[in-house]
Amino acid sequence: MRDERRPTLTDVAERAGVSKSLVSLVMRDEPGAGAETRRRVLEAAGQLGYQPDSRARLLRSGRSRLLGVVFGIQHPFHADLVTGLYTAARETGYELALSAVTADRDEAEAIAGLLQDRCEALILLGPHSSAASLARLSGRMPVVSLARPVRHTGVDVVRSADAEGSGLAVDHLAGLGHTAIAHIDGGRAPGAAERRRGYRAAMDRHGLTGRILPGGLTESEGAAAARALLADPPTAVTVFNDRCATGVLDVLSRNGIAVPDELSMVGYDDSSLARLAHINLTTVAQDVTTMTRSALTRAIARVQNEPITRREIIVPPHLVVRGTTAPPA
Repeated sequence: MRDERRPTLTDVAERAGVSKSLVSLVMRDEPGAGAETRRRVLEAAGQLGYQPDSRARLLRSGRSRLLGVVFGIQHPFHADLVTGLYTAARETGYELALSAVTADRDEAEAIAGLLQDRCEALILLGPHSSAASLARLSGRMPVVSLARPVRHTGVDVVRSADAEGSGLAVDHLAGLGHTAIAHIDGGRAPGAAERRRGYRAAMDRHGLTGRILPGGLTESEGAAAARALLADPPTAVTVFNDRCATGVLDVLSRNGIAVPDELSMVGYDDSSLARLAHINLTTVAQDVTTMTRSALTRAIARVQNEPITRREIIVPPHLVVRGTTAPPA
């Protein structure tokens, strides 16, 4: 049976015919080994498939160079953010450690797992923990809240200008000629209050009467809001996020209401759901590249004790027009 164990420094030393300490010097690219010895060691390491355990070496030095990321596995937009964070981390010398929030694993448990991994900072995607809990956590290590405002000086924030984004959605619909524009709310979800405020301000700016229906983060909450909408349908609706919007679309389709011919809709996030061909959702896009790069840069700056001028970074969103909006019939 083939030996599946991971090759060690001792294995490389035996193959190269040198001491373990010499192999260690070569792998750390430190002086003390001649050119021929280096060649033999590297050749032996290649033959054995040996890879240095950089994580163990960093831990011995008192550093992990790990940045912990907590994300919700059920949120398509979080997948986009995680992808952006990996891209941003590629050239920094830091690695990401992921910990997911699931249906039976809450945020506190996800954070606890990263604390055991000796992460040097945490980036929390749309965290649901209270501001007080996040403040206590920031007393242990740098904490960056990505996509949620937190009113505490110890917690750094990188977020989209959510109120502005809702305003863009209303402006687009009003510009098409809609006057009966409803909003399906996100309740207590991160960003919901700002998007609600932006909707109201934009409706006031256009001299229109607003109508807000309870909604939420998920398809089922969007479906429930859509069923309430059917009793007195508007000509257009803005929705808290793309995932909720897909639930709205499903109910409208099942009830024979054509989108956008009879009802226009704008989502929020420009997540992978919105970009699916059969969804083709007009939506407010958060600038994932800028947000994730800013969050990663801020976390590393805190770890390295660099001076910080702004605790909160607010990134402008933009509207992406697709196939779910049109002038009212």
